[in-house]
Amino acid sequence: MQSQRDYVLRTVEERGVRFIQLWFTDVLGTAKSFSITPAELENALDEGMTFDGSAIDGFSRVQESDVLAKPDPKTFQILPFGVGRRDGSPADPVSAVARVFCDILNLDGTPFEGCPRHVLHRALDKARSRGFSFYAAPEIEYFYFGDADGSRPPTPLDAGSYFELTVADLASDLRKRTVLTLEDMGIPVEYAQHEDAPSQHEIDLRYTDALTMADTIMTVRLVVKEIASERGVYASFMPKPLSGVQGSGMHTHFSLFEGDKNSFSDPGVEHGLSVLGRQFIAGLLEHAPEITAVTNQWVNSYKRLVAGYEAPIHVSWAYNNRSALVRVPITKRGRAESTRIEYRAPDPACNPYLAFAVVLAAGMRGIEAGYDLPPEASSNLFTLTPEELASEGIKPVPQSLAEALSVMERSELVAETLGEHVFEWFLRNKWAEWESYTREVTPYEISRYLPAL
Repeated sequence: MQSQRDYVLRTVEERGVRFIQLWFTDVLGTAKSFSITPAELENALDEGMTFDGSAIDGFSRVQESDVLAKPDPKTFQILPFGVGRRDGSPADPVSAVARVFCDILNLDGTPFEGCPRHVLHRALDKARSRGFSFYAAPEIEYFYFGDADGSRPPTPLDAGSYFELTVADLASDLRKRTVLTLEDMGIPVEYAQHEDAPSQHEIDLRYTDALTMADTIMTVRLVVKEIASERGVYASFMPKPLSGVQGSGMHTHFSLFEGDKNSFSDPGVEHGLSVLGRQFIAGLLEHAPEITAVTNQWVNSYKRLVAGYEAPIHVSWAYNNRSALVRVPITKRGRAESTRIEYRAPDPACNPYLAFAVVLAAGMRGIEAGYDLPPEASSNLFTLTPEELASEGIKPVPQSLAEALSVMERSELVAETLGEHVFEWFLRNKWAEWESYTREVTPYEISRYLPAL
């Protein structure tokens, strides 16, 4: 840690960095930051920087407002924004800016209970105490629009669909520039492609440990939006911004390792999925309704989780069946170490720290309690009737934010994983969002009912 600290201080001096942004998130996963100068950096790395936590959603009450932002030097990175000029002219060294993610602490140095990064730290530490490391690789979908004026429907920038090879249009250029920027920042990208809906795109990240990946998702969301803004357009991670087409998901591949050994892999059995892997999936299925409010935290999230648009709507698992909630991809011959599961519920607007924490907790509960995995859903679940689904014991995921919150607030697993502070604040905030939504008269209601009633 000391060598990493010294590297940060040396790099700031050598690269002429003038400002360092201290990044963290509120409970809803909104990126927050404040900037310090190099003169304050050494003190920040050693002791943390005090700020008013009562100004951040889900953090402190006014009477106990001050908290510390303690930088994690492993996350230090020079930002590409502000280093060069948007017209392509040479970089201006006096504008060099860096960022570093922070853990939020109480003034006495103990972890602050309202910090989402601490929630994930705690879940990872619990798994680590049993010898496991947790890895994640998300597929992040999003849209480009001409603007973000909420008074009218958004305007897509292209009319492409799956894997479409378009000629030098603005949207494909934005996606290319985003990938190159991420690679320059040390964030490996496996794939980038056009998705099914008009102006919908996807960036798939190479797997890494879950904490690094949660930090990376926060970075990717900012980079995507910043590069779009530079060209005068808007990027959105809203789960379902357009009617009649599919929404944006964040299907995420997960794996557990014991040292260098993939705990989900057993080459001696059919499909190569170990007993421990089956128990992890069983835990996810058993507790999926309880964690859905965290992985899909907005009213709009449930406009995506509907039949007909490839989003998972049934609590089920399968090998290589994309209609299931949990998919086990078939690995390439000789690549047993890549055995993993894909959890298809999360959307890209979730708080990745909280989402990864509850997914890990649900899977670990399955391992600890030795859950039995139900039969595989081998057929296309989208084509089955409610009666056929019920006969196979397949239940739906929560169909609205209200339903998801009702299940979550009875969950001992989620309460324990999030901690009392985050659990109670999250529920209060989300019930308020739902109640506000139910009071709104939507354009759908006006167009459908006003002329007829």
